[in-house]
Amino acid sequence: MADREEAPLTTSTAATEQPFVFDPFAPGFSDDPYPHYAHLRRTDPVHEHPAGFWVVTKHADVVALLRARHSVEDDNVTKSRIHALSMMDQDPPDHTRLRRLLTKVFTERAINGLAPLITRLVDEALDRIEQSAAEHGRADVVSELAYPLPLLVICDMLGMEADYAWLRERAEVLAHSLEPVAEPDEDLIKAIETAETELVERVASVIDAKRRAPAPAEPDLLTQLIRAEDGGDVLSDEELIAQVVLLYLAGYATTMNLLANSVVALLRHPDQLALLRARPDLDANAADELLRYDTSVQYSRRITLTPHEAAGKVIPAGATVLAGLASANRDEEVFGPSAAELRLERPNARKHVSFGGGPHHCLGAALARLEIRIAISRLVRRFDRLALADDIVWHRLMITRGPVAVPVTV
Repeated sequence: MADREEAPLTTSTAATEQPFVFDPFAPGFSDDPYPHYAHLRRTDPVHEHPAGFWVVTKHADVVALLRARHSVEDDNVTKSRIHALSMMDQDPPDHTRLRRLLTKVFTERAINGLAPLITRLVDEALDRIEQSAAEHGRADVVSELAYPLPLLVICDMLGMEADYAWLRERAEVLAHSLEPVAEPDEDLIKAIETAETELVERVASVIDAKRRAPAPAEPDLLTQLIRAEDGGDVLSDEELIAQVVLLYLAGYATTMNLLANSVVALLRHPDQLALLRARPDLDANAADELLRYDTSVQYSRRITLTPHEAAGKVIPAGATVLAGLASANRDEEVFGPSAAELRLERPNARKHVSFGGGPHHCLGAALARLEIRIAISRLVRRFDRLALADDIVWHRLMITRGPVAVPVTV
C-alpha cells in the first residue's frame, strides 16, 4: 500500500465547523494516530489537553523535554511499590544508582553475544509460521514470532523458565499499568494488582533459588544482578524484583509491538519490502527506519519540577507532560517532506526518539535493535510471498501501540 500523506484533519461540514479536539482516548484513535499528531505539530505543537495534561509533539521540543531535569513520577493506573522501585519510575539520585548497577551487566558485549540465540529462536518461529500456514492457510506473526521471541530472549538472559501462557496472561494485564486513564476502572486495578503479585512471587522464588545455588561458571543476567556491586552498593531484593518485572514488561509490550508494527509497515509498503529483500546491507538502517515509522511507545511521561518553556508556551511546574515520541519521529523539520513515508534508505533514520532520551534513554535499545534486525531480515527472505491475510485490528491503548494480531499468508 502506498504511503498516505498525513492530510490536515477536518471537522467541518457544510452547516457547521467544529474546533479540532485531540482525544487519544477516543474509540478509533489508535487505528491511525499520526494525522492527529501532524495536526498538532502544525497548529498547536505544545498542546494543553482539557483532561489536565500537556502534549509536546515536535522533535526539538521532545528532545529538550527528555533531557531536562524533570520527574518521571509514577502517575499510572496503579501506584504499587514495584512501580515505585522500578528504574523507569525513579528520579536521580535513585535512578542514577539503579542504572549504574544494571549497566554493569547489560553490556554491549553481552547483547551482541545473544545474536546466535536470537537467530535460532527466529528460525524456530518461522518454522511455526510455515507449519501454521500449511495447516490453516494463514499464520499470526504476533503469536508465533513477535510475542515469543523477546520473552524467550529475556527468560534466557535471566535464567528463568519461559512459561509462555502464564507469563503472557499476566504481562498483557500489566501492560495496562503503564497507561494513563480518563476514569479509573476498579476491576482493572484489581486485575493488575493480582497479576503483579503473582509475577513478584514467582520472581522472588527464582531469586531465592539462585542465591542458594552454587555459583555457575557462566552466570545468567539475574545471577549477575544479584551479585552486582558498585562501591559496596548492591540491589535490595525488592529493587531486584522491580527491575526484573520491568525487564519482563519491556521485553513483552515494547519489543513485541515493535516487531509486529514493523511487519505491518513492510507488508503495507511492497516497494520497501522488495528493496529490503534485495539489499541485505540495509538491514541495520531498515531496523531504525521501522522504529521511527511506527514506534510501539507513543509517549514518554514527565512531571515538570520547574516551569518548562517550549514553542512559545510555558508549562507550569507540577504539570503532567507527554513527550510525543511517535509524533517527533514524523516531524518534517527533521525528516523532511517524506517524514510520513517509510523509506528504508533514509540517511537520518537513527535520529528517531523511539527509545526516549536523556537519563532515561532505554537501557535495552541495543537488544531491541538486534532482535528487530535479525527477525525482520530472516522473515522477509524466508517467505518471498509474504502478505497480509486480513485487516489489522489495533490494541485500544494510548501509550503502547501494536496490533492484536498480524495474520499473514506465506
